[in-house]
Amino acid sequence: MRQARLLARALGPVRTGDPAATILDIGCGDGSAAAVAAEVLTGHRLVGVDWSQDALRRARTRIPWAVRGELADGGLPFATGSADAVLFSEVIEHLVDPDAALDELRRVLRPGGHLMLSTPNLAAWYNRGLLLAGVQPVFSEVSMRGIHGRPGTQVVGHLRLYTARALRGFLTASGFEAVRIAGAPYHDVPRPLRPLDRAACRVPSLASILLAHARRAGG
Repeated sequence: MRQARLLARALGPVRTGDPAATILDIGCGDGSAAAVAAEVLTGHRLVGVDWSQDALRRARTRIPWAVRGELADGGLPFATGSADAVLFSEVIEHLVDPDAALDELRRVLRPGGHLMLSTPNLAAWYNRGLLLAGVQPVFSEVSMRGIHGRPGTQVVGHLRLYTARALRGFLTASGFEAVRIAGAPYHDVPRPLRPLDRAACRVPSLASILLAHARRAGG
């Protein structure tokens, strides 16, 4: 919802006679996040994209448009410069080749189009303490079979982790500009620590989740 509100402010209200903006939710899964985003993106065309046919079947019960597409193997099924905005939520940390993924997102965005990317923060406030104590940071993975040396019980397949500084530099090097970073809380933080986690969002470099808003260079 935080991400959607940032995008809604960037796009502005839909005025009578203006065409609807095309927003691609890349890696939409079952469409639940896109359905939430649609609440504040009224009047815009929100299209879910995922590689999983099972996920797309569920997504189509929540959002009007959902199509199959992949960042690799031929790229997304959209023309160059056809999208006004891309939502890329909790995807980049799972990718073997994030450089190629951002190249493809940049291709489908029009010049000046918006990229809204979210990813876990390697330098979250609690990860800094865990590292000082010699404990593996939350969000990081050393095995695909089990959790070793860090809090948590679920293997989620994270291959890439970013700090706010690294994410900003990576987006800039990938052809995006006007990069702004905000913070968001993490749903799995223990309940007694959630007020502190929400407070950390005021300093994005300490937040659990990084929310990046950037624009495709050239517009």
